Amino acid sequence: MMMLRHHTLALALVLALAGCASHPPANPPSGTVSVTHADPAGFSEARNAPQESERARQAWIDALSQHLAERAARALPEGERLEVHITNIQRAGGFEPWRGPQATQLRMARDIYPPRIALEFKRLAPDGHVLETGSRTLRDTAFMMRPDMYPSDPLRHEKALLDDWVRKELGGR
Repeated sequence: MMMLRHHTLALALVLALAGCASHPPANPPSGTVSVTHADPAGFSEARNAPQESERARQAWIDALSQHLAERAARALPEGERLEVHITNIQRAGGFEPWRGPQATQLRMARDIYPPRIALEFKRLAPDGHVLETGSRTLRDTAFMMRPDMYPSDPLRHEKALLDDWVRKELGGR
């Protein structure tokens, strides 16, 4: 009886290890999105917000990239892939140094400073063939009149802009 138990345990262990050693599927999981970006130092935002550190800039770029990847992954049909390359970002609001020495650190959110994001994308079918490619310049001139979907987020206007693009381009779910 004891010998049978050891053989059963050994067989279960071998089967479990064999399952772990199997190859991953050839296609990535459904809704796979990769987001890359150009050098942030060349973005319009870098020219308009020169006081910002490189580390701070990278933090908000990473946050926007992650947000876009999550939203697009949910909207993509099963098995499709999306590759997005962000080529330029100008965040909502601007700096008005003529308002005084403290104003160089204060972003003024006014309708004359809409968020803008330029991107290129490639949408791929599950078998790898290209379904669509394109480049888009996203801009929301009515950003001050929209309902606030991310009220405490400093990137709320840019995230809403990306949400709109996902909804329009991918039919967002």
